[in-house]
Amino acid sequence: MTRPITAGVDGSEESLAALDWAAREAVRRGLPLRVVHAWRYTEQLATADRSAQHGWVSDGVTRAVRGAAERHRGLDPAVDVVEGDPVHALARAASEAEMLVLGSRGHGPVVGFLLGSVGQQVIAEASRPVVLVRAGDEPAAEAAGRDVVVGQQGDGDDSAAALRFAFETAAARRATVRAVRAWTLPPVFAYSPGSLKLLDDAGGLEPYEKEALSEALKPWRERFPGVPVAEQVEMGSAGQVLLEAAGRAQLMVVGRRAQRTAVGARIGSVAHGVLHHAGCPVAVVPHD
Repeated sequence: MTRPITAGVDGSEESLAALDWAAREAVRRGLPLRVVHAWRYTEQLATADRSAQHGWVSDGVTRAVRGAAERHRGLDPAVDVVEGDPVHALARAASEAEMLVLGSRGHGPVVGFLLGSVGQQVIAEASRPVVLVRAGDEPAAEAAGRDVVVGQQGDGDDSAAALRFAFETAAARRATVRAVRAWTLPPVFAYSPGSLKLLDDAGGLEPYEKEALSEALKPWRERFPGVPVAEQVEMGSAGQVLLEAAGRAQLMVVGRRAQRTAVGARIGSVAHGVLHHAGCPVAVVPHD
């Protein structure tokens, strides 16, 4: 089954940028484009019944999609206007898609589909990658040869889904994958002078971290031999190291393991920080 690239559109500037990003990616990958808008009937609008409100929403989405289709010849987007809870509608749309693309303001509160906890719930609930795009995103960054940056952690299995997404995207864009692995000293080394000496005698932890990154990348190098790869291992917090790399990226890819709490699903702190502060589009990929 061919999965479409799906864009969530709510009329905001951010979501229109997401629509254009999704259209470009659909053209690159030769995939269909689907556009979804989730809305709720507003009883306070006494002058407009449910049918009229649906008509207003449909007209707005149709205009946005028509503009995207004109800018990206050859696309014939499918449009779905769904009444109901946006989290449920978008999570379901993601499950049927190659990826779901949404707009994001970043640098603080987010808007549109990402208003309040809605965006985090969609990302946490989605079974497929979710890409967040900010207003003002331009294809120039994609054409400038910037890297597709992906965060790698743990062993190869921990980051397999994120690495696969990064290599597939880089192959479609003829870009370099920059795989970033951040590491910190375990507490036993941080607080034990004797352990630090043993660590120094062994040449430090960095060689082990480099080997772990190299091993995690090996199957993807073999599967995508034409994709250039840069390996980056740095000491520091994962969020900080990734944000520094984001300045040279056309796309940031991070893995996601949803955390369940008493108030619902939450994404991890690294993904949360990158989503709010990275200047480039960010793909959040659920673990396999």
